[in-house]
Amino acid sequence: MDVIQSIRNVFVPIHRAGYPFIAAFVAAAVLLGLLWQPLFWIGLILAVWCTYFFRDPERVTPISEQVVVSPADGHVSLVGHVVPPPELELGIEPMLRISVFMNVFDCHVNRAPMRGRIARIAYREGQFQNAELDKASEVNERNSVVIETPQGEIGVVQIAGLVARRIICWSATGDRLEAGERFGLIRFGSRLDVYLPGDARPRVAEGQIATAGETVIAEFGSTASAWPFRRD
Repeated sequence: MDVIQSIRNVFVPIHRAGYPFIAAFVAAAVLLGLLWQPLFWIGLILAVWCTYFFRDPERVTPISEQVVVSPADGHVSLVGHVVPPPELELGIEPMLRISVFMNVFDCHVNRAPMRGRIARIAYREGQFQNAELDKASEVNERNSVVIETPQGEIGVVQIAGLVARRIICWSATGDRLEAGERFGLIRFGSRLDVYLPGDARPRVAEGQIATAGETVIAEFGSTASAWPFRRD
């Protein structure tokens, strides 16, 4: 069963946004091969990587209005309370922010962290610095989505990185999303920030690996308390 699951994790559906890029990589490999055969194999390896990059696997999302799931695959790079970006219009009081950094080998399809209605979307031009840096949330190009949830408004920010040059958000203001539902994608390497209100408590630690639509990154509720973590 482990072997079958491993195969399923590799051979998964490809998101349609990747088709033009995959075709371009394959065409480039063929053209380079006409010039010098070893270049074909290099181009083919890059085409395989491009196909893997745009994979869009199914996910099993926990159904609860108390939990927040990761919006992206990657590792948790930042957990703390900060003032949200002004374009979110979520006030000037610090909110819990959990950041998930995606490298070029992570799945880049973004998913809604909670069920709710999109209240507003704000795109902001910016720089393309390393998305792992804390200041990337302020200076980098980004697309901000505010979702009205049963726990209040939350912010989800798609942040471009060093390699990323295109943020895609196919959802629109007024759309209703289920937790774990796909709403966007970033090419190629980037970060997702989630801003949470009230009594949200983190359920992940910096450095932890998160899976979009599955990993619980935070929890609401008066009885929720911070979990301890151990590195080993």
